[in-house]
Amino acid sequence: MIQRITFDGPVVLGAGLAGLSAALAAKMALVLSPTPLATGCSSAWAQGGMAAALSGEDSPELHAADTIAAGAGLCDPKAVDLLTREGPQAVRDLAALGAPFDRKPDSSFVLSLEAAHAKARVARVGGDGAGAAIMAAVIATVRATPSIEIREHARARRLLQDATGRVVGVLAEIDGALVEIRSTAVILATGGVGGLYAVTTTPAEVRGEGLGLAALAGATIADPEFVQFHPTAIDIGRDPAPLATEALRGEGAILRNAPLSKDEDGRAFMADYHPAKELAPRDVVARAIHAERAAGRGAFLDATQAVGAHFPHEFPAVFEACQSAGVDPRREMIPVVPAVHYHMGGVATDLDGRASLPGLYAAGECASTGVQGANRLASNSLLEAAVFGARAGRAAAAEGQPYTGNLAGEPVSLEPLPDLPEAALQTLRKAMSRDAGVIRDAAGLTRLLAQIEALEPAYGPCPTVVAARLIVEAALARQESRGGHYRVDFPATAEPVRTFVTLESADAAVRYAAE
Repeated sequence: MIQRITFDGPVVLGAGLAGLSAALAAKMALVLSPTPLATGCSSAWAQGGMAAALSGEDSPELHAADTIAAGAGLCDPKAVDLLTREGPQAVRDLAALGAPFDRKPDSSFVLSLEAAHAKARVARVGGDGAGAAIMAAVIATVRATPSIEIREHARARRLLQDATGRVVGVLAEIDGALVEIRSTAVILATGGVGGLYAVTTTPAEVRGEGLGLAALAGATIADPEFVQFHPTAIDIGRDPAPLATEALRGEGAILRNAPLSKDEDGRAFMADYHPAKELAPRDVVARAIHAERAAGRGAFLDATQAVGAHFPHEFPAVFEACQSAGVDPRREMIPVVPAVHYHMGGVATDLDGRASLPGLYAAGECASTGVQGANRLASNSLLEAAVFGARAGRAAAAEGQPYTGNLAGEPVSLEPLPDLPEAALQTLRKAMSRDAGVIRDAAGLTRLLAQIEALEPAYGPCPTVVAARLIVEAALARQESRGGHYRVDFPATAEPVRTFVTLESADAAVRYAAE
């Protein structure tokens, strides 16, 4: 028997910064987390910090200009304006909750410079510990709020809809048992798609399930082809790959290829690819590192002079990761590789997190507000999660009473959607990195799409497979290079047009691209 619960408020799927910000703003919420809080979300792994105009030398307008420039023509100016105007207060609000941002003696924020920012505006914690520290403060606040209920080891298995298509709840698996939860609204805050790729800096369990659930319910998906690859994941064979934060390059670390002898440092190569060198946009740096590695020259981050002996104190997470593999970054270069780090695409929403389906909201990385465009500006992700998570929570809290009528498609609607077996998942991850990675072309994407389509008859409507298919179909349809999407067979940039698809229309887009 399936247990049935009615909750007089929104259900939040995911417990990263976006999900918990939504819960706090809603004031009453049921949060479902597949893992213990803070252990399986990308927010807690964020190193760089939160970008916001927090100094007298900066302004929301300058922050917006940098965001739009990095977004390569696809940012929604209204969404960017909202983010950058509300951003400073969002950082101050988190500080008020107890997030211990680094401070100067006068109590102002210590601000770091990162790639493609015109000003130093990244508020951080302990050099590279912002995500974990922010999440600790937010989690403590959530746990102290009696009207917010948390269920750990709880995973969404299907969105529930009424006959009109309205989302009225979720079928969840909680501690191994299926539970039908009727609610006033559902807020997706399930993170990105990193676990669909073989090399990622995000938790491997985060693999586009929220995107797939929404698409299977009929929601509109925006810009799924735009996947950001962080240039400097630490290449030590771990899954997921540890991150060498962009703040290292902001401090002056240099990218070099392999030295010709043990007495040399290796050649600094970024001047060959962009005048901003190490501080070029992430997609440029990622392709440069990919090219150096593909040519057999290797790629390493040299912070021996920029940071050196200060590593253990200034960048403890990077130092610990390197030490675990026998690399001493105080004296040695760090081997690096591009890795999936962020998904600019997601469930299409308005500025209050509303998706195209009534009753459905999305926030954070699984949403697409138009803020990130074709390429996310460094350290805008935590900011987006906080700002738009809170907006989604407030809007969802204003919905009506839980639906108590019949569900569309019963009893099928109460069957959990299938999972992809582990062996098939690992095969898919390798194929995604090979053919939908830093460099793409029609031949590879077509081969990959055929491989994905072969999974569906075998395993059914699996949300992770659906998410992968949407990424690949949109990448095949976009016959240009822009931001995080680079087609070697279409290297030029065409007109700036965003992608909006449903699961039904995605096939039509692929057929159009093939003509």
